Amino acid sequence: MALTFPSDLEAWRRWQNSRNPLRRVRNLGRSAPAPTLWLITNAADPVLLVAVDSTTPTTVASFAAPLSHLGDMPIAVLAQADISDHLPGQWTARPLSHDSLPRELSMISTVFAAGHYLPVSAIAHAWSRIVDARFVIAQHGLLTTWAPPLPPEAHVLAFSDDDGAYWASGRADTTHEVVGSQLFWRAAQRPLTPDPDAGPVFLGQLHGAELSRSVSARSAQLFCETTGASYRPHPSETDRLSRAQHAIWRRRGIDFDDSGAPLSENRRPIASIFSTGVLEAAAAGIPSWVTAVRPPEWVRDCWDRYGMSLWGGAPTASPTIPAIEPAESIAASLERLTREAAR
Repeated sequence: MALTFPSDLEAWRRWQNSRNPLRRVRNLGRSAPAPTLWLITNAADPVLLVAVDSTTPTTVASFAAPLSHLGDMPIAVLAQADISDHLPGQWTARPLSHDSLPRELSMISTVFAAGHYLPVSAIAHAWSRIVDARFVIAQHGLLTTWAPPLPPEAHVLAFSDDDGAYWASGRADTTHEVVGSQLFWRAAQRPLTPDPDAGPVFLGQLHGAELSRSVSARSAQLFCETTGASYRPHPSETDRLSRAQHAIWRRRGIDFDDSGAPLSENRRPIASIFSTGVLEAAAAGIPSWVTAVRPPEWVRDCWDRYGMSLWGGAPTASPTIPAIEPAESIAASLERLTREAAR
């Protein structure tokens, strides 16, 4: 299989909007508000711009990790809040009153982001076109046929060669190199001993646009009721429909994992439909599986590409863990690309 929308971002956005009709009705006639922007710099005349679309600790940490390996490189960070206290080194932050290219960024030669489909990264991508900067994207999760397309001429820092090729889906204008997954690498550095007496935990995915509720809800309910597993809601399961589903399950006696403990500390077996957490658990030595009721073909394709094992068989094998920390590899790639652009 390949991406359903390999190059058409607007078509991907229309599809995504179609997956949430209630939100579409609420927003009918409204234009999306422009994000509040902060420009954070560690020196004058930065050559690298990093776009951070979420201010959650996990997201900020995923971008901060490579920055700690970049030494004294002049860097700018674009975010929706002042996150300077969570970045390595000394930083100066100022709010931006508009989304036009700030005067400080005239020397930018490389832009590092998660993708141009997100609000802050979209602005950073537009700026990259103005200053003719290389747009570099780091893979942060598993890729399915519904992944957003890459921007033109993007360079991808991928988990694997297979992921780099899959995201390009036949396009000749994008390039990639392999750095591995920081999440999986970190999990492998802190191996866990499985709890032999504990029942499994099912990682919820009610929030995902890719899956219909008939698959995500029925799969979770069947697994929890037949195995006695606890349901662990995804942090994004805060919408009205998800909350209503949670209430129904609680009335049916399904146990919920409301501990708030990080998944990286979990020692119970893991199951999900296609969550990144399945491979994170496997990397840490925790037994993990996938399961679904009548999964669509793209889900089966995802299981096959990432080597995720079906419930009832042998646990999922650990993903390939690189010898070099991915954050360090990402930093080396950014440094090299920035140096090449200056020639």
